[in-house]
Amino acid sequence: METGIQLFDVVVVGAGPAGLSAAVQARRCGLSVAVLDEQRRVGGQIYRAIEEATRRRREVLGPDYAAGAALAEAFAASGAVHVADAAVWNVGRDRTVSYLQDGGSRTIRGRSLVLASGAMERPFPIPGWTLPGVMGAGAGQILYKAAGAIPREPVVLAGCGPLLLLLAQQYLDAGVRISALVHTTGAGDYWRAVPHLFGALRGWKDLRKGAGMLRKIRAHGVRTYAGAHSFAIEGQERAQAITFVRNGRSERIEASLVLLHQGVVVPNTQLSWALQAEHRWDERQLCWVPVTDSHGQIEQTGIYIAGDSRGIVGAKASAQQGRLAALAIAVRLDGASAAARKVDEDAVWSDLRKNTRIRSFLDALYRPKDEHRIPADDKVTVCRCEEVTAGQIRKYVEVGCLGPNQTKAFGRCGMGPCQGRLCGLTVTEVIASERRVGPQEVGYYRIRPPIKPVTLGELASIE
Repeated sequence: METGIQLFDVVVVGAGPAGLSAAVQARRCGLSVAVLDEQRRVGGQIYRAIEEATRRRREVLGPDYAAGAALAEAFAASGAVHVADAAVWNVGRDRTVSYLQDGGSRTIRGRSLVLASGAMERPFPIPGWTLPGVMGAGAGQILYKAAGAIPREPVVLAGCGPLLLLLAQQYLDAGVRISALVHTTGAGDYWRAVPHLFGALRGWKDLRKGAGMLRKIRAHGVRTYAGAHSFAIEGQERAQAITFVRNGRSERIEASLVLLHQGVVVPNTQLSWALQAEHRWDERQLCWVPVTDSHGQIEQTGIYIAGDSRGIVGAKASAQQGRLAALAIAVRLDGASAAARKVDEDAVWSDLRKNTRIRSFLDALYRPKDEHRIPADDKVTVCRCEEVTAGQIRKYVEVGCLGPNQTKAFGRCGMGPCQGRLCGLTVTEVIASERRVGPQEVGYYRIRPPIKPVTLGELASIE
């Protein structure tokens, strides 16, 4: 082992459902494990602050959130090393991970890696979406999970997707006043989802939960607008109102706080792109997903991807993917145990299939509209870090820009602190639309370290 570099059988990046489950399973197989995560406590975004959540907060957030407590307890008892407050800024194909902690840069290495960096909200680039008072629905939920923070003024929820309905229910239970729920789902979306209804019915428990959310929203008398489109946020210094079109009629709702969300979340693929792994455009979920084998391994690298960063599957299925990755690693590092591991693996595969039955239905029903992913208004900001608009990107294409990497040279698009994480999907689709080709041909940003901003002082302290 090189001086100053800790070596473990398995290094896991991310302490959400997939990462924690991978760690617990690997420990059961007798492997040494270290889990790195940016947060102080485990849980990821789904189970954020689960160990510290009050009884009241767990009740509001519901049983799916509260279920994370058992996983957190299992991890605490597993003997895995938890490296908290660790911001990973580089991952190498030699399975070395560099991370920031306490003002310095440190390095750790695994005989295998599990990348479980989770998901992020899909961009919702509409006029006015960068105004103060406008944020993602996921961000609003995280504020409540982490600190119990809820809006004091009435809020408008706009867009579509399971998260939007879930947050509406949670806010109502927490006593938040919801001015309106404006969703884009219309008759055409339901017809598109019909072919996937059989699979959804097999996952009837999830359908029942969704129906329960809608009943609660109606019971509270929340104004609901279906089939909305052509969104815009009005305001000068901050949000003042949201406008949209419904049934051919223009609508306007005054609001100083608007939470946006469309479709399902999308994979956070920055680490897999940085590893130069192959990715494909998933037309069903309208996002990039890394190409892996059935257990999540990238080529034959010993690096596995589990959970929503591999493709959106939800918390339960993410946990099962984490277990599958750990079982595969155990076989890889200890081939003699392959037969014994097969019994566990069959059970996990069965659970995974059960918990992904509804995915095709949700992807079809809540497929984001083109106009909400590819802004027609040239003035709409796409890259928030560098303030690059949709119109500027279109002009880049006019003079020969073929893909996202070239937008960096034209106008620094994607070169801000987030390194293109928040604008990448939009940039790809704007260019693809303008060139009249598919996103796969356009490609994505070439992601290089550092994945997260690093100071010279932090670099100088590297082991």
